[in-house]
Amino acid sequence: MGVQAMTFCFSPYLGFQMGRSWVLPPHLQKDTTEEVRKPVFQTLMLSARENQLSLEERALLQERMEADLSGFNIDAPRWDQCTFLGRVKHFFNVTDPRTVLVPERELDWAKVMVEKSRMGTVPPGTRVEQLLYAKKLYDSAFHPDTGDKMNVIGRMSFQVPGGMIITGFMLQFYRTIPAVVFWQWVNQSFNALVNYTNRNAASPTSVRQMAVSYVTATTAAVATAVGMNTLTKRAPPLVGRWVPFAAVAAANCVNIPMMRQQELIQGICVKDRNHNEIGHSRRAAAIGITQVVISRITMAAPGMILLPVIMERLEKLHCMKRIQVLHAPLQVLLSGCFLIFMVPVACGLFPQKCELPVSYLEPELQDAIKAKYGEPVPYVYFNKGL
Repeated sequence: MGVQAMTFCFSPYLGFQMGRSWVLPPHLQKDTTEEVRKPVFQTLMLSARENQLSLEERALLQERMEADLSGFNIDAPRWDQCTFLGRVKHFFNVTDPRTVLVPERELDWAKVMVEKSRMGTVPPGTRVEQLLYAKKLYDSAFHPDTGDKMNVIGRMSFQVPGGMIITGFMLQFYRTIPAVVFWQWVNQSFNALVNYTNRNAASPTSVRQMAVSYVTATTAAVATAVGMNTLTKRAPPLVGRWVPFAAVAAANCVNIPMMRQQELIQGICVKDRNHNEIGHSRRAAAIGITQVVISRITMAAPGMILLPVIMERLEKLHCMKRIQVLHAPLQVLLSGCFLIFMVPVACGLFPQKCELPVSYLEPELQDAIKAKYGEPVPYVYFNKGL
């Protein structure tokens, strides 16, 4: 791809031009998606044309490009978060499993671009499309409170590839006690890592609390699975296939409250409409944690309830009886088909930023709000977590 300009120029972000050709910098030459390269080449061609313009024309072009981003707020949601559909679209974007494969240097580029956009110092010629893509990568890979890069397995974008493997094998190997114990342990280990990775940085959790939560949730899951397996031995085969879901649901009811027990004891941070901290509320924490538990169970429910019905019918077919070795991979694949939709749907069930009437808060916190503001404050807001 060449541009008709004979001058030489260099940009540390975009690359350099020598003779008739633009060369991308190393961090964009390979392992970079077309979603990034296309806007960059468009910017390069604009820069080449700019070299042939007069000073006055260059100033007008630069002014127009800056005006395109003058009202752009990179932290503003692209979709209305007050509606269920808007939240689902947002989480489809954030939990896109393809972002797991994005190279580390591209993630670092995304963080730099987001930080520069917040400071209003984006490189000249940067397009909105580039910033939106950078924000997508940033939201998928960096912790919203600390800004630190999260481990790959614990990211919400890894829920589909990680969850489909574990769910598929839990549904396939449910008949024997050793298999049940092993896969419930694997599932709770995965959940513990996800919970730790997406923890609320404002409410730190000690290593002891995490260990107690992990052991308790694993015990609850294994006890539920083993107990129900024993009880359903004489029940229809389909009932036995639903045991893994019952174990997962029971573990979620234990794991998440235990992991976030500090919020239940000390309260979760609540803020006013202008993001000013008001205090900490235990009632708000209970609501937020309950919503997260419901979301996690909803995420697993369709696949773990409908897949046993599907497999119960398929396994009776003559062709399926001949390829029993493929039953587990098939369940993994079908689990992925469910999760790719259910992860964003479950995350979008409730608003990330919850609104709670002040009248529902603890009496002492209501008194503190009245003393501080002197006028009625109808609602407070808090982050429920994922």
